[in-house]
Amino acid sequence: MPFDLGVTARLTADCRDPGGTLTNADTAVVTITLPDGTTATPAVTNPPEQTGRYYADYVTAVPGRHTVRWTFTGPVHASTDVLDVRPEQAPAILSLRDAKQHLNLTSTHEDDEVTFWNNATATAVEYFTGPVVIRTVVEDHAVGAVQALALRRPPVLEVTAVEPLLDGGTSYDPGQLNVDAAVGIVSRKDGGLLRGPLRTTYRAGRLTVAENISGAARIILQHLWATQRPTRGGALPGARDDFSVTEPIPGLGYAIPNRAVQLLNPDDQGPGLA
Repeated sequence: MPFDLGVTARLTADCRDPGGTLTNADTAVVTITLPDGTTATPAVTNPPEQTGRYYADYVTAVPGRHTVRWTFTGPVHASTDVLDVRPEQAPAILSLRDAKQHLNLTSTHEDDEVTFWNNATATAVEYFTGPVVIRTVVEDHAVGAVQALALRRPPVLEVTAVEPLLDGGTSYDPGQLNVDAAVGIVSRKDGGLLRGPLRTTYRAGRLTVAENISGAARIILQHLWATQRPTRGGALPGARDDFSVTEPIPGLGYAIPNRAVQLLNPDDQGPGLA
């Protein structure tokens, strides 16, 4: 499961001899390759507390996917793993508390997995609605001279920069631009042309999450949680969470129950309900 940015991630690996038996190594090194290509080598205690079972603690500092490579000598052994670090801003529509309450969970034992599926739920919702979770978007527009730009991830809260991609191009002051927030259309207040190619930076998402969106998120979360646990708790009493409540949706298959789609329909901005 992904780790939150800034927490200490415990990395583990087993060292085995050629016969597959756990054994202590003469040397043990773990190398972490960060998303930007730099590396870190946290300390590894050797010999370990348990024969052949090594660990290292690493304080996460950069969001994104990390590669973790363990190498041992005496005996020669190696293993490779990945470490995912969430961005500082949670990519979820529901709080962890709300998600657990909806799933009828009271302990903390499954918080990491609830967080994972809660974040996946947000992605499914935004397939239909566009951004709900507030984030900064940077996108390039390979245009010539145009009357308006169509930003790709509305709703738009604020355009913060419109800059040229080529040397000698023109920048545009966001204060001199009209922005249709709902559909993401940007134009000049003076009626002039926008001359590209341009790089736009803007904040997208919703300051207030409507109840049909948060309600749909709860339904999708419940469905994803239940389909991963056909013999365990988590579903609401009397709820049907099998595939019969869904029909395949282009790009999402059976991930979204029909009742969630119906709730999201008034906010459709994505390709799923074209």
